[in-house]
Amino acid sequence: MTRRFVRGALVVLLVGAAAGGGYLLRDRSGRPATAEVGTTKTAAGATIAEALQGSFVGVAEHVRPAVVHVGTIQRAKSRRGPAAPPGAEDPFFRDFFNQFFGTEGPDPRSEFRRPGLGSGVIIDKRGLVLTNYHVVKGADEILIRLSDKREYRGQILGTDPKTDLAVVRFQPDHQLTIAALGNSDALRVGEWAIAIGNPFGLDQTVTVGVISATGRSDVGVATYENFIQTDASINPGNSGGPLLNLKGEVVGINTAIVAAGQGIGFAIPINMVKRVVDQLVDKGKVVRGWIGVGLEPLSPELAQTLGAPGTGGAVVSSTMAGSPAAKAGLQSGDVILAYDRIPVEDYRHMQRLVAETKVGTSVSLELLRKKQKVGVTVTIAELPDEGARRGTGPPPRQ
Repeated sequence: MTRRFVRGALVVLLVGAAAGGGYLLRDRSGRPATAEVGTTKTAAGATIAEALQGSFVGVAEHVRPAVVHVGTIQRAKSRRGPAAPPGAEDPFFRDFFNQFFGTEGPDPRSEFRRPGLGSGVIIDKRGLVLTNYHVVKGADEILIRLSDKREYRGQILGTDPKTDLAVVRFQPDHQLTIAALGNSDALRVGEWAIAIGNPFGLDQTVTVGVISATGRSDVGVATYENFIQTDASINPGNSGGPLLNLKGEVVGINTAIVAAGQGIGFAIPINMVKRVVDQLVDKGKVVRGWIGVGLEPLSPELAQTLGAPGTGGAVVSSTMAGSPAAKAGLQSGDVILAYDRIPVEDYRHMQRLVAETKVGTSVSLELLRKKQKVGVTVTIAELPDEGARRGTGPPPRQ
């Protein structure tokens, strides 16, 4: 329930209490009536709590059928027999994997099967499942298990390691429940957040928390990072599952946790996911923009040296010969302040802005060069295979 809804519910309750109070002012005998103030407040609070509880229950009942278990198997040759996967000695995991994948397998002297598990969410009636790339990376077999325990063989439709996203397809034999995708740009810190997934193989687990922060980068999970942080409980096996708002809309894809911390999880914002998934479904790959510059953060010390008004922006550390940036005249030491009139927050923000721009688009850049503002226009090219590392990827650490 959003804060606005809580306030609205409270206003309605107060209005109702005031109206009821009008009827309680006097009884038929004309004597003043008494009201149990503490009881009234308790009842009002209970009503709000029940409404909030109803929202959680409604989201869980509506979305759980769209959340799937993603099981994987990696096959590898071995002369010494199969290597035990993490947790394989745990009786629960042993029984689970035997049930899910079967106990029969190839000759262990020549091949072993390494199981893995994660979560996913159905986004299309054709049987398209959205999950994390690291869930299906290297998988030789993929099994999709629905909330009703039906199982299907899955096939990778497309992957994007740079955002840790993947789309898996299976052939449904009945009508599927599809998850609605929300708008992650509208999220506010403090909103309720609901995670659904399969932590440690415990299918259809629902946990609740809040949006702790947005725009988290430098997490070290992917090349392009703009994570939502949440304290909704996320554990191994939740990867690829949805993070939801109180409308039951997917606002993020749960991806990572801080191992040493409690209540610190990260989800890929759904607006970033949409741009990636559309290309994976249509093309089987993701095409990104590129200008061919090395970028580094604008520290307070560097900002003072370069005459920048603050630490917002990205510093050009290098330009590649023949790149769009070189052709536009960008120089080492330039501070990029704005991209197509959008203020640049930091180098990772600049990285995402370029990557999300359509190839062939001409974009204006506002620069700070030798303490003077300069404007240039750059034409976006397609990111080469190694472009993320050399052109718009993380800066070298010195």
